[in-house]
Amino acid sequence: MSNPANKEESICRLRTVIAVLAFLVSPIASAQSDKIKEAKDDLSMPLNPKTSDTAKSITIHQEIDFAVSPQRVYEALLDAKQFTAFSGRTAEINRELGGTFSLFKGHIIGRNLELVPNQRIVQAWRVVTWPEGAYSIARFELKPGGSGTHVVFDHVGFPEGLHDHLVQGWEENY
Repeated sequence: MSNPANKEESICRLRTVIAVLAFLVSPIASAQSDKIKEAKDDLSMPLNPKTSDTAKSITIHQEIDFAVSPQRVYEALLDAKQFTAFSGRTAEINRELGGTFSLFKGHIIGRNLELVPNQRIVQAWRVVTWPEGAYSIARFELKPGGSGTHVVFDHVGFPEGLHDHLVQGWEENY
């Protein structure tokens, strides 16, 4: 008889591989907002985004430098207390591989797909108002640079029509 824990771990790893492969083969287009738009409701989201063909989704690509170590950035993204402190909104984060998270008072939910300490975080990510089962992939690459960290961020696979709203959200909340 097989061990249920090993079976669950194998399924989790298979899902991780599938999600990462989906991320790697998705078309990459660079898109970055020129400025932050005035916020009406910083977490509002259209209730019925088009979801007929998420493969056509445009990638959000952002790069930014922080004057802190990659470890500090990694911890801020995966520690619920630090995340709550920098975002100003409640976060619950299980920082294990396969662990779930709930950010911005439950508005964003997801699961950690790949965690390479102080180097990379890949997450399945969704807004709770998206259609059931619709997830996107958010990837944070943390690269040491001088006395700080260069963060390369890519977000793919979100429902069509939400690009501008999500760019604004990333800029305002992260």
